[in-house]
Amino acid sequence: MKTVVGATRGPGGEAPRLMRAVVFTGPNAFALQEVPTPRAGAREALVRVRASMVCASDAKILAGKFPATRFPHVPGHEFAGDVVTSVDERFPAGTRVGVEVHVGCGTCERCREGMYTLCLNYGKRETGHAHVGFTIDGGLADYASVPVAALHALPEHVTLDQGAWTDNLGIALWALERGRIAAGEHIVVIGPGAIGLCATQLARAGFTGPSWRVRECAPPVARRRSATRAASRTATRRSGCRHGTADAARDAILLARRGGRVVLGGATGAGVELSGLDLSAIVRGNLDVLGSLANPKGVSARALTLLAQGKIDVTSLVTHHFPLDRFEEAWRTFTERREGAIRVMLHPQAPT
Repeated sequence: MKTVVGATRGPGGEAPRLMRAVVFTGPNAFALQEVPTPRAGAREALVRVRASMVCASDAKILAGKFPATRFPHVPGHEFAGDVVTSVDERFPAGTRVGVEVHVGCGTCERCREGMYTLCLNYGKRETGHAHVGFTIDGGLADYASVPVAALHALPEHVTLDQGAWTDNLGIALWALERGRIAAGEHIVVIGPGAIGLCATQLARAGFTGPSWRVRECAPPVARRRSATRAASRTATRRSGCRHGTADAARDAILLARRGGRVVLGGATGAGVELSGLDLSAIVRGNLDVLGSLANPKGVSARALTLLAQGKIDVTSLVTHHFPLDRFEEAWRTFTERREGAIRVMLHPQAPT
């Protein structure tokens, strides 16, 4: 991996001509390079990136498993920073912002329903569609040009590090909302990753009712690292939970009560098949099995409100911090799960 260091400030604090960026140069190849600083186009803002995380979706992108991603590509879809320039008066220079990933075209049938994560013009930049860090360059760089529709002004008591969780929290909250959870119901959260741990906290926070009972099914490392320590340490053993994607889906269906609801969330790529499950478990169990894709309908804004109220702790889920010029080490730490890594955060530019 070649490291080059360019300017991080221009005269008067504006963006310099060149910046540093992580570049996926091709399948399974990346480098930290000096590249032109992007300019904000129509309906966009230039964001100075302060905190940016890596996740399993980035590994899939690097492996070439997202057909809509074109190399070379600047990844990064979990990030926060401050606005440098914007034509939108809602986001003047200096506004601290978090980013949600999906921006729909705004005109297709799905977008008009508020389901812009299902935009029928996916990947067509000319229609206004954007998938930040997937179909357009993302935030593992000093600066990112972001559609203003993807921006959320951070509440006063939310830090930039916390703001990098804007998208993750929206994903977890939408999965719970998809499940139509009511007060008094039992909830089991299966999955040891960041989204599962966020969902556990959100469920415990009882965002629509105070009487939920939550049990998480996660490995001991994830439970120790998370802010959800009250979960029974025997949950995994008693329920027989496993932790592959298909295994987790099967476990969820088998654990559900008759007439219950199962929500399958997260970014499941193509090629994962659910086998070994008797369909009568769904049919005779009268189960609702729901898919949950990302965070439509402005869900991230609601999640940020809960974060500002102190009902969620994401700080403990960031297990490692690195400057951008140590990206290779950060990447290995995350992908190899060194020292129980959950989320690894990069800091392209420290706040002034």
